Amino acid sequence: MASETDNIKYEESFIKNTRGMKLFTCKWLPANQEPKALIFICHGYAMECSITMNSTARRLVNEGYGVYGMDYEGHGRSDGLSAYVPNFDHLVDDVSAHYTSICEREENKRKMRFLLGESMGGAVLLLLHRKKPEFWDGSVLVAPMCKIAEEMKPSPLVISVLSKLSGVIPTWKIIPGQDIIETAFKQPEVRKQVRENSYCYKGRPRLKTANELLRISNDLEKRLDEVSLPFTVLHGEDDKVTDKAVSGQLYEVASSSDKTFKLYPGMWHGLLYGETPENIEIVFADIIGWLDKRASGGHGGFESELKRKEDGFPLKE
Repeated sequence: MASETDNIKYEESFIKNTRGMKLFTCKWLPANQEPKALIFICHGYAMECSITMNSTARRLVNEGYGVYGMDYEGHGRSDGLSAYVPNFDHLVDDVSAHYTSICEREENKRKMRFLLGESMGGAVLLLLHRKKPEFWDGSVLVAPMCKIAEEMKPSPLVISVLSKLSGVIPTWKIIPGQDIIETAFKQPEVRKQVRENSYCYKGRPRLKTANELLRISNDLEKRLDEVSLPFTVLHGEDDKVTDKAVSGQLYEVASSSDKTFKLYPGMWHGLLYGETPENIEIVFADIIGWLDKRASGGHGGFESELKRKEDGFPLKE
């Protein structure tokens, strides 16, 4: 499916992963110009790209960027049991394979490539970087899941019991906890939109999924110093879903020489579309300002490509 509105060309398609699953992908491109750089979206847990990330993508395209998205296994319009992530590494492999293939197309090889990850998508982003440390030119981390906030976790005893059960009844929707939609999005009308979006999952987290999210966030928290790509990390001061202190820690210990950290007083978890219009304007002014400053050179992708050649990464011709 393809459409064009407001000088934005939007297309949807499906790809197959190595496990034979059909995954939904989409892209938003400027209709009348070449994108000045490419941005790849990593959406959050239980969310999807085409509706919830649409306003974000359109803002970025209006600033001259090309934006690509995809729904992970078990999310949105992709195959798989709803919100079931049996193996987080497989999910990251799917995203890496698709986004890398887009970057390596002839018309994109010289374009800079940025990642934008929200919440669980922040964890996906950091694992994409770990997989190919020199490939990406920069990243925007929005309330990244480097650690799940204590308010959202069950007690350690419950976690221990549920971890053992996850091997026996992995798909059970049994995890106790707060309503994420209620906790993540400040604006009641946004909560309503998310609840009415049939592609978003609203049930309790499944055992194996919760176990994977805990495993990955614990692993990321221990290895924050390995993050070496340019990044800006943004977090709401009143976020009760992911831990703002660990975003601060990422900024402090990451080995990257180009890093910034923005903490927004009074803002919640859903910075990109869950806040008041005034707050969303503040957040996007920071995101676009950061991207524009780094995309102005225009040849970062080409430099990354040369670096990959030197490092022995295979390139598609």
